[in-house]
Amino acid sequence: MTRPRRSILICPGNNPRMVARAATEPADEVILDLEDAVAADPEAKRRARSELVPLLESIDFGGRTVAVRINSVDGPLALQDLLELVPRVGPRISTLVVPKVSRPSQVGFLEHCLDALEPAGSPRLGLEIQIEDPAGLEAVSELARCSPRLEALIFGPGDFAAAMGMPQTAIGAPVEDYPGDVWLLPLFRMAVAARARGLQAIDGPFSRLSDPEGLEAACRRAAALGLDGKWAIHPEQLETINRLLRPSASQVARARAVLAQVASLGGASRLGQEMVDEANRRMAEAVLARWEGGPE
Repeated sequence: MTRPRRSILICPGNNPRMVARAATEPADEVILDLEDAVAADPEAKRRARSELVPLLESIDFGGRTVAVRINSVDGPLALQDLLELVPRVGPRISTLVVPKVSRPSQVGFLEHCLDALEPAGSPRLGLEIQIEDPAGLEAVSELARCSPRLEALIFGPGDFAAAMGMPQTAIGAPVEDYPGDVWLLPLFRMAVAARARGLQAIDGPFSRLSDPEGLEAACRRAAALGLDGKWAIHPEQLETINRLLRPSASQVARARAVLAQVASLGGASRLGQEMVDEANRRMAEAVLARWEGGPE
């Protein structure tokens, strides 16, 4: 299933004020987080689960996709998350976001659990998996085809930087003293794997709220690579993401001109200072599909 995911707002799943606000923001998807946004001790995780259930039962998220980020499968917390959430509020969730996925067997474990726990007659939960370490990036092509429940691959720059030993503490920001864009290769590699399997490719968060220019640059890069969307960690980032993860007015006008030219003349012909043909037509159709694929 393909859902709109241009802008994705993530917030602590046990914070009633933030969750209620997220349900009113202009995001395509809201992720309620039980992983990094919750303290790591088991008691805090247990409380967060129990506090999330009534929020899911009571808050109307409108037409937004609702996801829950569970804890990593490599440990007991993910199973505890599934046992608490799926039988009780599974039908109110669209997908589960799974962090730190590096092996297909981790996804297979989730599939077996969901098959056993989902209420009879309820829609099947989708999965969005995060690529957050070198092993995950190495296995990304295999991961992209490992489950029919998969809907999206998500790049996690924070944990990826930590796993690589990069001198970085700002999530998703440029790496100082590196002569280029350090995130280009992993993002594009993930995007190719996603496209090859009909999945969506999503860029992770940009943590510097005081750096709107940095956020804009990250959004423009994601759009240039053909990614479908980007995470926001604060509602104030949504306007930039919604605006830039969509073709500009000039790009749309050019695409329409290309379509009109090819429809009129067929084959190869000159449009201004460019030759256009059937390949350009397909490119123009892809531009317009992105333009028409989400709200204004």
